Amino acid sequence: MGASLEQRLRNLGIEPSPPVTPGANFAATKRVGNLLYVSGQVPVSGGVDQHVGKLGADLSLEEGQAAAQICAINILSQVNQAVGGDFDHVVGCVRLGGFVNAAADFKDHPKVLNGASDLIIAVLGDAGRHTRAAVGCNSLPRGVAVEVDAIFELASR
Repeated sequence: MGASLEQRLRNLGIEPSPPVTPGANFAATKRVGNLLYVSGQVPVSGGVDQHVGKLGADLSLEEGQAAAQICAINILSQVNQAVGGDFDHVVGCVRLGGFVNAAADFKDHPKVLNGASDLIIAVLGDAGRHTRAAVGCNSLPRGVAVEVDAIFELASR
């Protein structure tokens, strides 16, 4: 692929962000063999929570998709840190799991997660195609709209 993560994001008109440090007693990433597990990322940008509220009550579908995209940017930043900035070590995305803070009658959880999926595929091309789950929930940390976790395949060491 050749380009750094920062360059790939800038080519898409997206400003990269530094990885967010976990706020509790867990690791942001954990490598097991050739798989890199990325802990759930919320839509934090510049140290500030973005898109706080419930989909279908406080926030629109488009705002939910924007929140999911920020989560994906944060996921990619965690992956980039885990591979020491050498994004060529990323073979592909295996899975995304998404949680949507939603009103009881909200039914477009998969459409919300498209904000994350579309970005991962835009950055990685076909290597970004992944399996996925989108789950509605009653609340998320700090009231944010979306949380997304991921599994990536990395090149052998």
